[in-house]
This record gives sequence, structure tokens and C-alpha cells, in this order.
Amino acid sequence: MCTNIVYEWLKTLQLPQYAESFVDNGYDDLEVCKQIGDPDLDAIGVAVPHHRRRIHEAVRRLKEADERAAGLYFTLEP
Repeated sequence: MCTNIVYEWLKTLQLPQYAESFVDNGYDDLEVCKQIGDPDLDAIGVAVPHHRRRIHEAVRRLKEADERAAGLYFTLEP
């Protein structure tokens, strides 16, 4: 399997065993992963309740990071 951002993300969650299923189901980018819900986890094959909670928590953190970054802006001065 090739290494990608979703694999690295799942590895940090200690869930790399799902990486191939994520990619096979179109979750090959963290932006797409932010949309994951319970039906998606069913399709991917994440059945273990603890794993599902870990993924939901990680998705929540990704969304929160986006919200914090949305409040930042930069200006370029001459």
C-alpha cells in the first residue's frame, strides 16, 4: 500500500488497519474524511465501537482545527 495522508492520520490514531478500506471507499483525503458519519464507518467496515469513537473524535478535532484556522489571516506589507 502506498503511504498517504489518510494512512498517516489513521496511524496516529493507532488504526492503520482501516487505511485500505478508507481509500477504497473514496476517503483518500482529510477534507473528505471530515465528512465521515456512522453510515460511512459501516461502509468502510469499522465495527468496533471504540475504533468508531476514536475516529469520530479525530474528525471533530480536524473540524475544530479548520474553524480556528478560518479566524486567522495574513496581510502582506510592501
